[in-house]
Formats: sequence, structure tokens, C-alpha cells
Amino acid sequence: MLDSTTVPAAAAGTWKLGDLTVNRVGFGAMRLTGTAPFDMGEPSDRERSIRVLRRAVELGVNHIDTAAFYFSSLRSANELINRALAPYPDDLVIVTKVWPGRNASGEWSWATPEQLRGQVEENLRQLGRDHLDVVNLRVPPSRRTGSIAEHFGALAALRDAGLIRHLGVSNVTPGHLAEARSIAPVVCVQNPYGIGAPADDQEFVRTCGEQGIAFVPFFAIAGEGAEAGATGTESDVVLAVARAHGATPAQIRLAWTLQQGPHVLAIPGTSNPDHLADNVAAGALRLSDAELALLSGGH
Repeated sequence: MLDSTTVPAAAAGTWKLGDLTVNRVGFGAMRLTGTAPFDMGEPSDRERSIRVLRRAVELGVNHIDTAAFYFSSLRSANELINRALAPYPDDLVIVTKVWPGRNASGEWSWATPEQLRGQVEENLRQLGRDHLDVVNLRVPPSRRTGSIAEHFGALAALRDAGLIRHLGVSNVTPGHLAEARSIAPVVCVQNPYGIGAPADDQEFVRTCGEQGIAFVPFFAIAGEGAEAGATGTESDVVLAVARAHGATPAQIRLAWTLQQGPHVLAIPGTSNPDHLADNVAAGALRLSDAELALLSGGH
């Protein structure tokens, strides 16, 4: 049985985002703001969210994924991070993302290249930083086949100006990645990915590894299209492997993801301190080749 209370984030090993070393198990901040951050649902318990962030750092988490558009009616993920963790530990890497935006009513918009600076500065203000460690260009679904050169070029200029240290891309195709890399170095790709991912996604993960680029899946626990969280239903295969390890299905999904390559990171999010410890502990799980194959083919 895995003892989740004693496993540090370093158990899964480390990877480098440019010159920044992070433990492969990180933390996603989206769920800190409440039950439904994207439809202005019930706001979170502020003190509990702050405790979760501080506990994550105590467990060795030094990679936090956030965004200015992660907010509910009373809570902002960036401001919770600032309140809980500033002055920031020297090794803490905060990754944010731009292109999507939301106004105070929660209505969505997509920034023009010229508006990206304002989004970067909004993140800087909320986080209380003078530069951002990593900024991902989050590509809208409508651009799946279009060019991202103008927007990525605008971010590259902000990197040259010293506002951003490293650049990444999110929700992208291999073509987008190649286009971005022709403009400026890319340290990470953040895409939906997990057990049951199609062959093309598996190939993209391998390609990132060959290029030395971190692959950072979102929805690794809940599956694609699962902004609302895990559904509560689980496959028999995942349940069987979980029983064999004395682990939860979510831990098995995270362990499977991490074993897809040393460049694959995890950023599970939660506002529950117990779930946080379980997620971090998943980095210590080692699945057998037979289990990996079973999970890959039997989702």
C-alpha cells in the first residue's frame, strides 16, 4: 500500500524547462478557485486553498501551472498563489498561459498579438513578479489548422524584453510546434493526454522527447474534455491495476502518464489536501511493462 503522506514530489525525478529544473510531479492551480471556475460557480474556501498550496511546496512541488483566467466569483488562482507562497522559494517555477482571456463577468475572448503584452502584465501583477518563468501560448480550437506565428512572435519579443524567461505552447499540433520553434526556443508542450490517447498523440509525445521538450499533459486523470473533473466512473483495467498496487485509479493514471517518458511531467490539480498528497505520491508508483501495455490497450 502506498503511503501518500510521506512521498515527496522528487520521487518521480526531475526535468529541465530550459535552465529551470522541476520535479516531474507539479501542481495545476485551476481547481483552487472553486467548484466551477469557468462558469463562476461556488467560490473555494480561501484558507483551504492557501493550505493546499503551502502543503504542495512542503511536499517538494516546485512547478505550478496557472493562468490569469483561472478565477471564480471571489477567487483568483494567481492571487491565491501570491498570498500563499510569496516571497517565492528560489526553486519555484510558475508557468502561466495567455491568448484566452476573461472579463470580470467571466466572458471569454481571444487576444490579438498586440494584446498579449497586457495579458503577460496582468499575470505579473497578480503573481507579484517582475518576470514570468514560463509562458505557454494557449492556441484556440479555431486555430488547429492555422498559423500561430504572429502570436508566438509577439511572445518571443516579450521574452527578448525580459518579461518572460522561457516559452511553451499549449493545445497544439506538431505543425504548430515546428512553426513556433522556427521563431524561438520552446521548452514545453501542454496538451490533453492520458490513458486512451490516440496513436497520433502518442507519437507527438515521443517527438517532444526526441527534441528535448517537456510534454505536460492536462486532464491526465479525468480524460479529455473534462474541465469539470473526473467523472467518477472508471475502467475495469484501471481498477484492477489500482487494487494490485493499493493505489487509487487517479494515482494509476498519473503513474502511467509519467512512465511514458522522462520528459513527461504531471500537473494534477485539486483543492483537497488529501488528494494533493495522493497525486504527489503517484510519482513513486512503478508500473510493470505488462501493466503499462494492459492500460495502453485496455482503457
